[in-house]
Amino acid sequence: MIRYPEGLPLRRSAVALPLALAATVALAACAGSPSTGSSADPESTTEPVASICDTPAGAAVESISVTGEFGVQPTVTFDAPIEVDEVQRLVLIEGDTAAESAQVSIAYAIYDGLTGEQLEVGGWGTEFPELAVRADPAAIFDGFARTLACLGAGSRAVGVFPGTSDAGEPTVFVADVLADLSPVEWTTDLPEIGGTADAPTVTLPATAPKADLELAVLEAGDGPVVGAADEVTVHYLGTAWETGELFDQSYSRGAPSTFSVQGVVEGFSAALIGQRVGSRVIVTMPPALGYGEAGTSDHALAGLTLVFLIDIVDTQG
Repeated sequence: MIRYPEGLPLRRSAVALPLALAATVALAACAGSPSTGSSADPESTTEPVASICDTPAGAAVESISVTGEFGVQPTVTFDAPIEVDEVQRLVLIEGDTAAESAQVSIAYAIYDGLTGEQLEVGGWGTEFPELAVRADPAAIFDGFARTLACLGAGSRAVGVFPGTSDAGEPTVFVADVLADLSPVEWTTDLPEIGGTADAPTVTLPATAPKADLELAVLEAGDGPVVGAADEVTVHYLGTAWETGELFDQSYSRGAPSTFSVQGVVEGFSAALIGQRVGSRVIVTMPPALGYGEAGTSDHALAGLTLVFLIDIVDTQG
């Protein structure tokens, strides 16, 4: 059995994640952004908030020039300093639509609105890879979430918004949405689940691995919903489809594992968000949403389709 640090399905690129955008996960959580996590009050009488999908354009964002084809790093120009008091978004290329808080894969660039300096770029064949993010203010800073909200594969948008510091320096954000990472319902070629509740087994079917992210809810819980920025406690069992090998599990260790929803591989994270405590789910993920394609990572599980049986024990927003 292969063992990994703390037995967790940790993000393969955790050390190399770009700093500016990845850091907004912590900022959003600390800011107390609305989420669907365990702190929600079902009796709340707060007025409903307008959908982030309806974030309007405005003079500031319309003054930004973004040229180039989708999927290729664009040329971005604007007159600095740029002034903005609230988030403005302009969809430059209409692609597919996605759910309001969908997890998507993006190529992106971030600019300082005061100086025009490019702060960070990911995807488009640059130093940093494309990034999986959830377009949810509970998961990333509000401006980034509103720029990406409801945009699916093939979309390009530019957003401008006050920054994350007390001084409120403006930020310009350009993104190509490369893929919608929301799981589809897993209805065919489901594994056989055996054993007991405390020591389950998973037997994969003798079929080709799934090419997409697919998820089945085996038992629906009735506890709090896992939010995009939550810390979760789960039991899990991981199997590699191509080899049938059980590579790791928490059940045999006698205790569940606790970690940030944003700290695990993209497919595992997508399987958790939106599920209720008490649920048992099973998810299959292609290599790109696990530990990378063969040859792109030195991880022992690179190039393999991963299947995780997950029991959601607890969540905290």
